[in-house]
Amino acid sequence: MDTILSPLYIAVSWIIVQFHSFYSLIFDKDSGAAWGLSIVSLVVLIRICLIPLFVKQIKSTRNMQALQPKMKAIQERYKSDKQRQSEEMMKLYKETGTNPLSSCLPILAQSPFFISLYQVLNHIAQNKVVGVIDQPLLESAQKAHIFGAPLAAKFMDSAEKIQSLGASVVDVRVVTVIMIVLMSASQFYTQRQLMTKNVDLTVKTPFMQQQKMLMYVFPIMFAVFGINFPVGVLVYWLTTNVWTMGQQMFIIRRNPTPGSKAFEERQERLRAAGKLVEDPAEIAAKQAVEEARQNRQQPKRQTKSKRQTGGAAAGGAQARTRAGSASGGSGQGAAKKPSLEKKDAQEDKGKGGASGSRTTKSGQRKGQPRPKHPTKK
Repeated sequence: MDTILSPLYIAVSWIIVQFHSFYSLIFDKDSGAAWGLSIVSLVVLIRICLIPLFVKQIKSTRNMQALQPKMKAIQERYKSDKQRQSEEMMKLYKETGTNPLSSCLPILAQSPFFISLYQVLNHIAQNKVVGVIDQPLLESAQKAHIFGAPLAAKFMDSAEKIQSLGASVVDVRVVTVIMIVLMSASQFYTQRQLMTKNVDLTVKTPFMQQQKMLMYVFPIMFAVFGINFPVGVLVYWLTTNVWTMGQQMFIIRRNPTPGSKAFEERQERLRAAGKLVEDPAEIAAKQAVEEARQNRQQPKRQTKSKRQTGGAAAGGAQARTRAGSASGGSGQGAAKKPSLEKKDAQEDKGKGGASGSRTTKSGQRKGQPRPKHPTKK
């Protein structure tokens, strides 16, 4: 592996040596500041070169979010035909110009540099010349300490090895633990910022679930693997995490995903600054909604006794209304009663004066009572 990656060892070591020569004009050449800042400058240089890939990653991520509903429909349609499903997916990627691997390009691109730096620091710990770092530079790098921890020391190193580098176990482990915690926390915040501010929350897709899972998986991975990284590699990875966090904050603020929380905040800032021209119809609709909300009156809250008193009064009013209606109806019936009786008398007279007449009120026959049934006493 060393033979394959030897060109990268030379490139990484050469860049570090050049930055070390510059910082040696300011700090002691054997100090941790000179060597630590050289590693930080290496990260910055690599990340500047990766900016085009980062922009491509942002665009690819947005395209993947927009394609999630269509991808899900293809999966449901060709559930039993995996080959046809893959063909339709590739066709969709080709039509929209989306590359699923674009979101991984920055990580994949800097992985060789990360591995090379790891091997360079490992050679320094083993007192081996690597790349363009000769014996004098090797001795200088071994003397460099960051807060008491040598650049080539690891959390899992033995006490004898750490003492050979001129440090104590406590110093190395305290520094590495703090750097691992900061590294994991920065990774978690970066991923959480992406999920909470730069994602269209109106569309629920499996991609969002994957990103949410990665928000917890990546910090755990850094914490597990970090104990096997040299201090110089931890400096490298912490720097690249901080760079990614700041770069993402800038992108989210200036060019957020449409429909996301960051996009709404940006629209509000532009509206407050008078740089956002809105449709007059949309402005009128918003004003109408706001006026309706302000004019809407909420009912006053009443105590239980007042509600009961109000209910009793309403019940009494309803009872009086029904009573009045009944009395009015009876009065009208009394007025109509004489005319009805007169009409019945005329009908009885016309029938030859039948024995007994019916009254309009009771409907019973006058005269002799009806005989009882024999079974009734």
